[in-house]
Amino acid sequence: MTESSASGRPNALLFWSTAATVVTADLVSKLLAERFLMPRYLPHRVIGDFVRFTLAYNPGAAFSMSLGEYSRYIFGAFALIALVVLWRLYQMTGRGERNGDRLRVLALGLAFGGAAGNLLDRFRSAAGVVDFIDIGMGDVRFWTFNVADSAVTVGALALAWSLSRAEGEIPPSQKTPDLPNALL
Repeated sequence: MTESSASGRPNALLFWSTAATVVTADLVSKLLAERFLMPRYLPHRVIGDFVRFTLAYNPGAAFSMSLGEYSRYIFGAFALIALVVLWRLYQMTGRGERNGDRLRVLALGLAFGGAAGNLLDRFRSAAGVVDFIDIGMGDVRFWTFNVADSAVTVGALALAWSLSRAEGEIPPSQKTPDLPNALL
């Protein structure tokens, strides 16, 4: 076994177990929401009026964006592209043992699992992606979302933080020179 394949195993385990956990938690929570939160749009209080479970179906994308009757397929194609991009980022990250790689792999696993969960749901339900987590106060509410949406958001934030921290770790000899200084 080569050194690079041995060092990639913990990253592969972290990435795939995170993605699988998100997909499983997302699917199970959506099935439970559809079973126990009927009828649609009827709020069920969890923590007072602040956190409620309210069954809703989103045929569009985030924030209920819609592209008409073909939204399901168009946004499904975007999700497939996102999965390929996340997979490629994971492959690039998995090659090194720099500080932050494990956080980056975890972040990519969260985002990958969330994108896969919503893609699976997009084709599982003709009504759209199941959303049910409803947060806010009174009439001021955030968009209703699900476990997959949460994983994508947390994954994206953790990835951005990891990448911003990695900027300081690049040796000066490998940094891209400033354009004005490079021209001098």
